[in-house]
Amino acid sequence: MPDGYDVLLRDGDIAHVRPLRPADREGLHELVDRSSERSAYLRFFTGGRNTAHAYIDRITGDGYDGRARVAGLHGRLVAIAEYIPMETGRADLGILLDDAVHGHGLGTLLLEHLAVDAAEHGIRELVADVLAENRPMIQVLRDLGLKVEQSFESGTLHVSIAAEPTPRLMAAIEARDHEAERASLARVLAPRSVAVIGAGRDEHGIGHKVLRNLIDGGFCGPIHPVNPNASEIAGLACHPKVPDGVDLAVVAVPARHVLEVARDCAAAGVAGLVVLTSGFAEAGQRAAESELLRMCRTAGMRLIGPNCLGVVNTGAWLNASFLPHRPVRGCVALMSQSGAVGAALLDRLDVSSFVSVGNKADVSSNDLLEYWEDDDDTCVIALYLESFGNPRKFARIARRVGKRKPVLLVKSGRGEAGGRAVRSHTAAAATPDVAVDALTRAAGVIRLDSVHELIDVAKLLAAQPLPTGRRVAIVGNSGGPQAMAADACEAHGLVVPELPPGLLEARAAAALGNPVDLTADATAVEIGAAVEVLAASSAVDVVLVVYTPPFGDGLDATRQAIADATKTAAKTVLTCVVGHDGLIDGRVPSYAFPEQAVQALAHVVRYAEWRSRPVEPVPVPPPADEKTAREIVHAELAAHPDGGWLSPADAARLLGCYGVTPVESVDVDSPEAAAAAASRVGLPVVLKATGPVHKSEVGGVRLTLQTLDEVRQAYHDMSARIGADMTGAIVQHMLHGGVEIIVGGVNYPVFGPLVMVGMGGVLADLLADRAFRVPPVVDAIAMINELRCAPVLHGYRGSPPVDVPALADQVVRISRLLEDLPQVAELDLNPVIVTTEGTATVDARIRVAPCEKPPSQLLRRMR
Repeated sequence: MPDGYDVLLRDGDIAHVRPLRPADREGLHELVDRSSERSAYLRFFTGGRNTAHAYIDRITGDGYDGRARVAGLHGRLVAIAEYIPMETGRADLGILLDDAVHGHGLGTLLLEHLAVDAAEHGIRELVADVLAENRPMIQVLRDLGLKVEQSFESGTLHVSIAAEPTPRLMAAIEARDHEAERASLARVLAPRSVAVIGAGRDEHGIGHKVLRNLIDGGFCGPIHPVNPNASEIAGLACHPKVPDGVDLAVVAVPARHVLEVARDCAAAGVAGLVVLTSGFAEAGQRAAESELLRMCRTAGMRLIGPNCLGVVNTGAWLNASFLPHRPVRGCVALMSQSGAVGAALLDRLDVSSFVSVGNKADVSSNDLLEYWEDDDDTCVIALYLESFGNPRKFARIARRVGKRKPVLLVKSGRGEAGGRAVRSHTAAAATPDVAVDALTRAAGVIRLDSVHELIDVAKLLAAQPLPTGRRVAIVGNSGGPQAMAADACEAHGLVVPELPPGLLEARAAAALGNPVDLTADATAVEIGAAVEVLAASSAVDVVLVVYTPPFGDGLDATRQAIADATKTAAKTVLTCVVGHDGLIDGRVPSYAFPEQAVQALAHVVRYAEWRSRPVEPVPVPPPADEKTAREIVHAELAAHPDGGWLSPADAARLLGCYGVTPVESVDVDSPEAAAAAASRVGLPVVLKATGPVHKSEVGGVRLTLQTLDEVRQAYHDMSARIGADMTGAIVQHMLHGGVEIIVGGVNYPVFGPLVMVGMGGVLADLLADRAFRVPPVVDAIAMINELRCAPVLHGYRGSPPVDVPALADQVVRISRLLEDLPQVAELDLNPVIVTTEGTATVDARIRVAPCEKPPSQLLRRMR
């Protein structure tokens, strides 16, 4: 981390953490001068500030052999934390904080980061001596989340901290990160006062529209128009600059003035900026946007935008946007990266809050998920994204939030190409959009294909309780639309069960099975009575009412009957009023078409099932020789800095580090060498060309070679056919029987690793029977059972079941390999032959590529 990174503190302020530099000496001496004698005594025991100054000279001088981080806050150094390696595996720990930041969580954060760094550098134990009277520091060490041992001697506590990360540490880090995120956004999304910078008298100007929306929306706190050329706007006194102590500043000035405005806001102590102005990164001005973000971070301000519509919080009567209509209060929290999409959604959804993030320079979906998780006014979270900043962190947060509140996502860009010139079967299948699907599925996020679908699902989730199962009762007045609804249920995996005899009473012409067709003559009272009975029945989990107007008593009367029948219903009830979208009595969602209603319901049922499942514990990873594996990868990249495909021998060695042993292969480079190898491994054999990625497509695979002469001739023919692309071949003993499966994976720089299992062999791409997971894989058996070919594995039409647990074990091992080694860009084990006795990896292709080390998920930091 040459330049360091920004971090959020417990109170929502922003600090900058980076490695110690010799040039920090002056700033650290100033830190000591600001410290009280009491603080110096608790840190250095004796000598007070004199000892502290000597300490600063030592760590910033030549010969310092420790590893230290400093933290800056509002432009000055306020903390230093270090460890100094001692004997093997141990290091001495120390930390000094400015008195002004005690209690803000900075010390805890620096200790977390030191522990992660120490573990990465082979330190197993951090030790420190703490005065017994230094109770705050003792409590910090105990609450850190690592295993702590302590002993007491002569007024001093000797503390030993195991540097090995623990689940308790991960949980503590998540909790502290959540607290800091909430605090940082509280004054932005629920401000006590708002300034509109760039508000003018022209009612068509953006600044004036924002000011008018704040006034007309009934915001209760002070509203400050800022315009140096006016004394009063819209009846409010105008300021030449933003006044001190304002929580939220909405910026609507030309792009060339935004940085100057940001400086003024920083000086005034503003908590957050919403920059509506365009002309930044979206217009090629990335440097200006980076400078704006730097200024905000240095001042401790959160930044929404630039290039956005604004923010809304209906519970706080805040409409700090230039939207043409006033948003309606509801329980859906909405974030949109597109202003146009956001405006369209607001016309159709009742919201608790709305954030238009625009260029997303700072505040992103991850931050908002943290805030909305504990927002009492929010019961559903809906996101429209065009890009992910930190998708792995998004998945971790969304998985936790989703156990309390549904998270809906529409992400554009499904057609994005992977961008590799030569790709394995796995890489060709595991496109970035597949990675998004796997990521969201693992996190319980409801991913939707369109904004219209998002509206349909959000409406149902916001208005109705979650269904407790898949059994759907369909009741209405029109057989055709009801049959369409039943077909849609079956297509989506929902169940339309036969109803118990005598459950319903109706006119003689009615069909009382399921669907329940009450006929076109059914009155509103009859429809309402049937709905009420079904809503109370234990035979179904959901009631779908299908009504085609104007039959029966007409639209209004039937809607009222449905509303009356569902007032006390605890079951999920939704309707299809053919041709009409909306809400009945503000509680019962109504959809214009049967398929539309069932599609929304299917998403909600799957979410309810995911939410009801217990959280899968992360399994203990299988043993691995990670050190040797890294050496193999680093040696390959040292020899080929741009990366490339590992040789068969190196691929086998790398897999062996993770307990995956490929079938014995002998490298050969001539017909005679191939014949000799065949004698060694035993006839019959397989001959495979090395060099081409997809060998079978170029005639690079010959099976069941029975004699040595056949082996020689096969090598000769293969070499002539493929030419210079063939760099040699391998010879393997021919295996018979079993099921051919592919196990593979990719590593994306943004999304991280993705594991795949599917039908293997030459039909892998044609059949496209695959399942994907984001590591660590915790449900390998379930992953395998998703395959259409799964019945073949479990015994099909008299064939014996094969060893599925052995295949699952291999998937888990490959999962760990991909997590440990981000340099493994592509990995194909195709085929893996699964038999009754285990698995045999017949062919392995592994491509490595240089990449930046991904940041540890244990490091709390802003993106």
